[in-house]
Amino acid sequence: MSISAENIRNIAIAGHASKGKTTLCEALLNIAGVTERMGKVTDGNTVCDFDAEEKKRKVSINSAVASITYNGKSINFIDTPGLFDFAMGSAEGIRAADTAIITVSARSGLAVGDEKAFKNAGSKGLSRIIVANKMDDERADFYKCFNGIVAKFSTQVCPVVVPVQSAGQVRAYYNMIDDKAYVYENGSKKEVAPEPSDAARFEAIKSVFAEAVASADEELMEKYFEGEELTREDKIKGVKLGLADGSIIPVFGLSAITGTACDMLLEFIADVCPAPSSEYAIDSNGEPVELSPEADGPLAAICFKTVSDAFIGKLNFFKVVSGKITSSVPAYNARTGKEERMGKIVKMFGSKQTEVSELVAGDIGAVTKLTGFSTGDTMCSPNNVVKLDGVATPVPTYKMAISAVKKGEEEKIAAGLLRLCEEDPSLRFSNNTETHQQIIAGLGEQQLEVAVSRLKDRFSVEAVLSTPKVAYRETITKKVSAQGRHKKQSGGHGQFGDVFIEFEPYDTENLIFAERVVGGSVPKNFFPAVEKGLNECMETGVLAGYKMVGVKATLYDGSYHPVDSSEMSFKMAASLAFKEGISNAMPVILEPIVTLKAIVNDDAMGDIIGDINRRRGRVLGMTPTSDGNQEIIAEVPEAEMTTFSTSMRQITQGRGSFTTEFARYERAPEHIAQKVISEANAN
Repeated sequence: MSISAENIRNIAIAGHASKGKTTLCEALLNIAGVTERMGKVTDGNTVCDFDAEEKKRKVSINSAVASITYNGKSINFIDTPGLFDFAMGSAEGIRAADTAIITVSARSGLAVGDEKAFKNAGSKGLSRIIVANKMDDERADFYKCFNGIVAKFSTQVCPVVVPVQSAGQVRAYYNMIDDKAYVYENGSKKEVAPEPSDAARFEAIKSVFAEAVASADEELMEKYFEGEELTREDKIKGVKLGLADGSIIPVFGLSAITGTACDMLLEFIADVCPAPSSEYAIDSNGEPVELSPEADGPLAAICFKTVSDAFIGKLNFFKVVSGKITSSVPAYNARTGKEERMGKIVKMFGSKQTEVSELVAGDIGAVTKLTGFSTGDTMCSPNNVVKLDGVATPVPTYKMAISAVKKGEEEKIAAGLLRLCEEDPSLRFSNNTETHQQIIAGLGEQQLEVAVSRLKDRFSVEAVLSTPKVAYRETITKKVSAQGRHKKQSGGHGQFGDVFIEFEPYDTENLIFAERVVGGSVPKNFFPAVEKGLNECMETGVLAGYKMVGVKATLYDGSYHPVDSSEMSFKMAASLAFKEGISNAMPVILEPIVTLKAIVNDDAMGDIIGDINRRRGRVLGMTPTSDGNQEIIAEVPEAEMTTFSTSMRQITQGRGSFTTEFARYERAPEHIAQKVISEANAN
């Protein structure tokens, strides 16, 4: 029997790294009775951190889904990574969820990753819950943490479960909805009298809760102002309404590692968290259309995650927005316009798959062996084509060159990386035809290191990372004339070509070829050969072997032999003229300049500008953004941008972001040019 959408809960667990997200998920699964014991991240035996790299590094790298049934509700937990290098996993979880649990440390308070997760979830219209975790730590301070949350996120914040402290220790946990305190001892839970050591502060926080709940509904507000006590049903009603419309952000104090108070969070998820709601899609005419989470509606499902594994094959994760996925329905891809046979439909519990007959509206699951689907694609009916919002893929800004340890394995690297990029769209792979390097781009150093490790483990190819080469250019700064004379005699027909060519600077990317030959000194049928010879030489400059730009060549004289002259002879003559002329035309090195657009917080603006200046950059201007940050626009040499991603993250503490776009080539300073020439000659 299928479950209806109102009984489904899709929960993303997000926040900063090392704040206990995976441990919280583990605790909730254990309390729900679906695991025999809680796994530990340090032991590498948790449900959601099952990847070999996650076990090795002791951190979450991928998003993972664990689907359970609890109290008549189907709950899909999505554990997401907190490290900024693996932000794609967080984006996947946010896209599929209806509620985000932001996990904060009660010891250290709000971190940047918590703020970003809160903002991202809000921008997607998700309900949000904040968990003040690690209450078992003797240095934890719930009230300091709570005040920090209120200061950052305003009066929307509403305490639901708070610790009751006595003599500086957490004695029990008070549930505002139940109006009861509970103590956890030896694996059991029992009700106790609150008796907090700081009664005044405890009463104040109860007042905050009551006011927040009453504000969610006019009827409750009237009851509250008349001095009536709010019943448990009143409180649930108020919190449910406020959570759904974003006017209430519930806060839970708990300890994931010991499991204390996690049961109250699980019950809250089942009883109070919103079910999947309607979404808007774009139809085949480009018009918006509302899709309700109804099983008998038209099929529309978003692919929010893709796994491409050598052993399990391709696995696409879907959230069904409308209709249902069944084995009898063909998988139609709105992006490609192609239809595929539906693979096996499964529900996920970490790495474990359980085959099911269908996925109904609102539910989350996966489908095997759909070769044409990728993250962000919409599955729909060919008779009712719609496109849902995709996944907000972070823009990769950290680039490195990747090369095989063993020669001849470049194709294996390319094939493996293309598979990894399909799995993680924030990872990009390309071939730089100018520098003859394979380039991998991502969000940070750790992400690229994981990619290299997976190449070895999954595709049996070892690779190393290095700083990418910069595609410099060469040009000339002076007008010169040069002769190229090619003569060769070796019995029979010889070779003879003689040209006089004028070279001059010209604002152009490609060679401009012209001629002003008079009197037929060079026959017209040899002009193309001269131009071809010059174009071939433009590919390799005379200083460091980089491509030449900004050159106009004018053929103005020469001579020929009626028997020995040929196209090859004039092509060789043009090459000789080029080498002599360009060498005498004061050639210089040009370096690529990029336009940098950096979004930074006010506190970091001065340091970022200083960093840009140290990179020989020029700040062109600053503009305030709508969210209170500053956008810095600057021009910086591409060669200086290699480590900017790392500096940006360190200076802004992860709050900043940036993009770059090629602007133009510019003459390199003399000391940079000499360094480039020396390195080229050394190689």
